[in-house]
Amino acid sequence: MDLLTLFAQGLSIEFYVLIIVLAIICIVILAIIGKFISLWFQAFVSGTPISFFNIIGMSLRKIPPRVIVNARINAYKAGLKQIEVSDLETHYLAGGKVLEVVAAMIASEKANIALTWKQATAIDLAGRDILDAVRTSVNPKVIDCPGHGQGDFIVGVAKDGVQLLARARVTVRTNIAQLVGGATEETIIARVGEGIVNAIGQAETHLDVLGNPQSISKLVLDRGLDSQTAFEILSIDIAYITVGENIGARLRADRAESDKRIAQAKAEERRAMAVATERENIAQVEKMRAVLVEAESQVPQAVADALRKGNLGYMDYLRLKNVAADTKMREAIAGEETSEPSNP
Repeated sequence: MDLLTLFAQGLSIEFYVLIIVLAIICIVILAIIGKFISLWFQAFVSGTPISFFNIIGMSLRKIPPRVIVNARINAYKAGLKQIEVSDLETHYLAGGKVLEVVAAMIASEKANIALTWKQATAIDLAGRDILDAVRTSVNPKVIDCPGHGQGDFIVGVAKDGVQLLARARVTVRTNIAQLVGGATEETIIARVGEGIVNAIGQAETHLDVLGNPQSISKLVLDRGLDSQTAFEILSIDIAYITVGENIGARLRADRAESDKRIAQAKAEERRAMAVATERENIAQVEKMRAVLVEAESQVPQAVADALRKGNLGYMDYLRLKNVAADTKMREAIAGEETSEPSNP
């Protein structure tokens, strides 16, 4: 009797342990399944039924069920019934932002903007902010030109050489059809800046531009600067314009200074050539004077030879000396220096 009692007590303990383990397992299973049930019930009461096993399959496929369920409910309630759960799962697995794309689709639907699910997912996967693009299509935004970090003004020079400094504000809205592959804001800013510089350069005088700034906007808009870009330009407004430097006057002054330097260089060249010629002439004169001195040095010897040979008398010699002395006196009176022939 005691053995049977002990055996029964052992069985009851094992039974209770088994019951407790099964209860814990059931609680864990219910806790795990509970979140799926809550999502299924949320979709059910929202009028957007989603299969319970499909919700479980999302978790197994590493897809957050809550994101897909919420996106499906939002799209269905907004009238976008063509967006299936499989479309949402595929876009999430491709790395897209499901909730942002659905919000953009809803905004485009309310604003009567033609946007398909294929376009929206392509734009999102291309790295563009699809929701911001749709908002910009509804509410155009303003781009400052020049942009941040590109200087304070757009600088142009009219035909009269006067520099003009301008700032513009460009109103654009998103071109959904060109959003994938279209140029960005930087291209718009660069094109508008180039167009303003070109328009200022076509003006005869800077006064024409100051008196009619709208002419710049018209010329720039007529060039179709928004082609092949992700935006459509609605207006270009000149926010500020002022006069800068007189570039033409400065260039003319620089040219005059350059011409002056060229003329001075040429004059210096001519002066150097004249000095060189003068020195050559002085050297030639010195050479001829050396020849003269050499010739004069031979006169006394010739006179001595003439006296010895009897070709010159003594009285002739005295007259020659008198003539030489008279010549020296005349030159002294005249203030001229001359070399006196040496006595024989």
